[in-house]
Amino acid sequence: MKDLRRLALAVVTVVLTVVGEFSCGSFGNVVTFDVKHKFAGKGKNLSALRVHDIRRRGRLLSTVDIDLPLGGNGQPSETGLYFAKIGLGTPSKDYYVQVDTGSDILWVNCAGCDKCPRKSDLGIELTLYDPERSSTSSLVYCDQDFCTSTYDGPLPGCKSNLQCQYNVVYGDGSSTSGYFVKDAIEVQQVTGNLQTASTNGTVVFGCGAKQSGELGSSGEALDGILGFGQANSSMISQLAAAGKVKRMFAHCLDNIDGGGIFAIGEVVSPKVNTTPMVPNQTHYNIVMKGVEVGGALLVLPSDVFDSGDQKGTIVDSGTTLAYLPSIIFQPLMTAILSAQPTLSLHTVEDQFTCFQFGQDVDDGFPDVKFHFENSLVLTVYPHDYLFQIREDVWCFGWQNSDAQSKDGKDMILLGDLVFSNKLVIYDIENQTIGWTEYNCSSSIRVRDEKSGALYSVSAHDIGSASGLRIGGILTLLSILIALLHSSIA
Repeated sequence: MKDLRRLALAVVTVVLTVVGEFSCGSFGNVVTFDVKHKFAGKGKNLSALRVHDIRRRGRLLSTVDIDLPLGGNGQPSETGLYFAKIGLGTPSKDYYVQVDTGSDILWVNCAGCDKCPRKSDLGIELTLYDPERSSTSSLVYCDQDFCTSTYDGPLPGCKSNLQCQYNVVYGDGSSTSGYFVKDAIEVQQVTGNLQTASTNGTVVFGCGAKQSGELGSSGEALDGILGFGQANSSMISQLAAAGKVKRMFAHCLDNIDGGGIFAIGEVVSPKVNTTPMVPNQTHYNIVMKGVEVGGALLVLPSDVFDSGDQKGTIVDSGTTLAYLPSIIFQPLMTAILSAQPTLSLHTVEDQFTCFQFGQDVDDGFPDVKFHFENSLVLTVYPHDYLFQIREDVWCFGWQNSDAQSKDGKDMILLGDLVFSNKLVIYDIENQTIGWTEYNCSSSIRVRDEKSGALYSVSAHDIGSASGLRIGGILTLLSILIALLHSSIA
């Protein structure tokens, strides 16, 4: 039950603002990252899935600006997290980093790191970043603007030769710590419709010096984390502060064919309806109004959807399943199971409610609809909230928040389970989130802010990448950054 210990609040002892910049003329209007699945393999990863989701929930309960993340996508039994390949340093070396909407900074494990993982069970080669071996790297110090601005003034004891550091400690004792550096980053620039080319920029990111607990284990090990949170330290906020991008992004995660799209910038097609974000929240929090099962609204207490500390509804692609307070979970499950009163249920790995069913689940179980402010509705079909672990054996993706921990038991956390096969748009500038059902293996259109040109961007799939295969199909999607200018100073 090591997963449950993750639900304790994280304590961040040093929180630093990260400032990024891109070199003049190096980027065009859109760039891409290649992103692959972290988990694959039907029926083989339920334990790992539980570990990552519960650890993830613990991080989301943090009340500070930095919480370290996981990225996600796909059927729980088939896939779990996504990770991107980026290039860092000069000469550029490849690093595999988790893609996450709920964390903020980009950081990678560094040379000389204490207890950083040296190998990964994911079939990838890990690389320790070494700033001394990069001709373009430079250290970041505590008296520089992005450090002092976080503390509203000079740091006590800061001297010009002291590095800007960070340290995150979790409730179970796991931790990550390090310092910030500035160096070149290599990504894929979109040069036209379905066309890309490598391009370089410069960004400030975390250099991990020490890991402990699960963060240092090889089972889920990657080189680091690439965050897309709202804080100033995230890459999207860095670029927006420099006037280079709009603070809006979208993802479309395909759990049918695999792959999908992750785009930063203005998506002009398809259009989506939106609901407002709850203001002054660390994470992407929205207001739920009701839950409908098979056309009938559940009768729930009026305050069950209240927002606030450890309450409300969080949208997070870094979580695979969907977590509901018991006061919602119990009547939801009762209403769903009323469609199959003779179903024989059993529990798998102390958490997943499973059953045998040889028919089409979409014919045998009801749709679930979540209602939000501005009349936005999220429809979750049986093939979304049920996942197959072996032939004719299905499990529910709904999880009882109360059963996980006392902390966050009133929080609703909606992960990939409910957002797969939908285009989801996060508009941080206007504080809205919206979605629409969509074929995530197709394409979207993104606007170039300077020229007004529209680029078609399609999904990607690298299912043939056997070197990254773990008992199933691994996929790739594109992360697109739609820049506001044709060149960046």
